[in-house]
Parts: sequence; structure tokens; C-alpha cells
Amino acid sequence: MFDLPAYLARLRLSARPTRDAAGLQALHRAHRLAIPFENLDLGLGRPIAIDPAAAFAKLVGRPRGGYCFEHHRVFADALAALGFSARPLLARVLLGAAAPPPLTHVLSLVRMDGQDWIADPGFGDGYTPPMPLAEGEEATATDGARFALTREGADWTLWRDGDGDDPRPQYRFTLASVEDADLEQGNWWASTHPTSRFTRHRIASIVLPHGFARLTDRHYRRQVGVEISEGEIADPRVYRMRLSLLFGIDLTAEEVAQLF
Repeated sequence: MFDLPAYLARLRLSARPTRDAAGLQALHRAHRLAIPFENLDLGLGRPIAIDPAAAFAKLVGRPRGGYCFEHHRVFADALAALGFSARPLLARVLLGAAAPPPLTHVLSLVRMDGQDWIADPGFGDGYTPPMPLAEGEEATATDGARFALTREGADWTLWRDGDGDDPRPQYRFTLASVEDADLEQGNWWASTHPTSRFTRHRIASIVLPHGFARLTDRHYRRQVGVEISEGEIADPRVYRMRLSLLFGIDLTAEEVAQLF
């Protein structure tokens, strides 16, 4: 019952993407440009539901954004509606991790013309382009970040190199089967555990045509090309305006006061 026309309208796509690599890349890019990454409902005391109806109603119908489990649910249903063959994979996010973290990130494994691809519409710390699943495969995002895939046994690692930094592992995953119960467990941990980043910080981010913008608690950062603007937001009215104008997230003054 996935409403594909409503989803494509949300993405501002006038044509149905083709069922090939170009179509996957176009759909993925449009999704990240249109739908923000955010976890603000947790700061408002609202649980995160990742069933198909709830995720669609929030990301497409309201419209709002979500974090990886919500993005994946909507994107995976769109892939199915378009005739793609895809299934979820769970990953351990390694950026900033002092110890191996739990499996709390989800991405899609897409099979096309005998080749597996990974597609990740729900990574909130930048734009990760779809990539063929092959050791040594490399890709460059529009914000200049560079990515590479390595493999060690059953473990795949996605490496990220941006802003002149040395390559850093973004996340590690395997191709093991993932059940709905696994996604529910990962979502529960990410949205409730006291050490989860999402219970400790209020986050919003959005991909820009040639850059990226993020809001972490009151810290705002926007990068377009080599130009960067950032600072602390001291006024809840400015916070609300930033959420609306740049991230497309419209909250009431009362909701913003609760977050702020």
C-alpha cells in the first residue's frame, strides 16, 4: 500500500526513477536533499515508531524527518514499489566510538544486474553515496567527502576521508540476514539507552546541493563548497527559524521551548 506518487512528490521528483544504477542514485540523492535527518521527537518525549505506516506518515505525510531506522523503512518501501530487490543490513557506527558499539545503524543492500550495491539514506553525519559492494570501491560525495570499501573476512568497513583528514572508519557491517525484530531492537537501543547519542543530543541535518548543514543541540554548522559558517544559537526564535528555513522542520513555539 506504499503511496509512491506521494513519496516522489515529497522528493520533488517529476519522473519515476529507472530500475538501474542511475535510478538508484537519483532516488537516493533526492531523498537526502528533501528529507532531513533528525531525532527531535525524542527530546519531545515521543517514541520512535518504525513500522511502514508510522514512518511514512511522519517523513512523507507530516512532513518531518527521522533517523536511520525511519529513513530506511520509507526508502526500502520505495525501492520495493519501484521493483528493486533490496534487504536491510545492520552496521556498527565507528565514527567517534571508543569501543565497538552495538548494531544501531541500518542501510540497504540492493541487487541490480548481478551486482550488489549499498545505499544509505539515513546516515546523519554527511552524505554517503550509493556504492557497488566491492573491495576497494571508491566514491566521492558532492561535499567533497571521499569513501572507500574494504573487506576482512565477513566484515565490510566503509571508510570516510574528508576535509583533508586521514581516512576514518565510518561503520562496519556484514551481509548477515536482518529480521524485523533486529531492527526493532536496534531502534529501541538507539532511542532509549542512556549512552546513545540520540538520547543525549538533539540533532538535525540536511544534505545541500553542494554541501551539508547540521544542528547539534544549539550548535549550527553549514558548509557549501569550502565556505563554512557556524556558531551557537542563543535565541529559541532563531533556533525555530533555522529548523524551518533550512531543515524543513516546522515546530510550534511550545515544542521549540521544550527542546531549547
